[in-house]
Amino acid sequence: MERVEERVSDGAILGLVEVFLNQQVMDGMKCWIPEGGTPQGAVLSPLLSNLYLDPLDHQRAGEGIERVRYADDFVLLCRSREEAERALERVREWTAPAGLTLHPVKTRSVDETQEGFDFLGYHFQRGRRWPREKSRNKFRDTMRSKTRRTHGQSLKVIVADVNRTLRGWFGYFKHSNQTTFREVDGWTRGRLRSLLRKRQKRKGRGRGSDHQRWPNRFFAEPGLFSLLTAHRLACQSLQR
Repeated sequence: MERVEERVSDGAILGLVEVFLNQQVMDGMKCWIPEGGTPQGAVLSPLLSNLYLDPLDHQRAGEGIERVRYADDFVLLCRSREEAERALERVREWTAPAGLTLHPVKTRSVDETQEGFDFLGYHFQRGRRWPREKSRNKFRDTMRSKTRRTHGQSLKVIVADVNRTLRGWFGYFKHSNQTTFREVDGWTRGRLRSLLRKRQKRKGRGRGSDHQRWPNRFFAEPGLFSLLTAHRLACQSLQR
């Protein structure tokens, strides 16, 4: 709260922050008031992270270390593993007195040209980026629920529902490598071909001649959103 008061003087706002911090937590039938930190997932958490970690940002900048941070997640960009280890030790020196601890699993030094790293849903490696495995799996689980072969609604209705997920997913992952979109488009059409195959009393997943029976243009007619097309249009807009 002292850190907040350095930036905010409005008593009503300070009171609201206090209410957030002292709000009870319920787990099953048990309730308690946390003695530290902010409620997990609360809208207040990223705001207070930005205020509380601001001095750490300035410290890293003063040492010439590039840092990318979103709320309490951050990446330090260094020229060598030795520089990275020194930077990490300096972060630990700051976090301990501040009452913070670094995540024991997520905190690590990696060579971006070799193993890469995950950050904010993306995987970064060799100067390229694409959705991390966890993000891909979550997306596919959502799409599977919307394209079940036993789905009873019309293809137009299913496509409209699928498009909501595809557009939202593209909105966040549009900075991925182009091959990502080609792969996801093909996988999505494969799910829809399997659904149509089931309706014709055929067994198994969509394959082989199903690509001729229901070509890509077949799904364009009911308006299936194409990630690859959207990505190309976005690239053209940036070049203008």
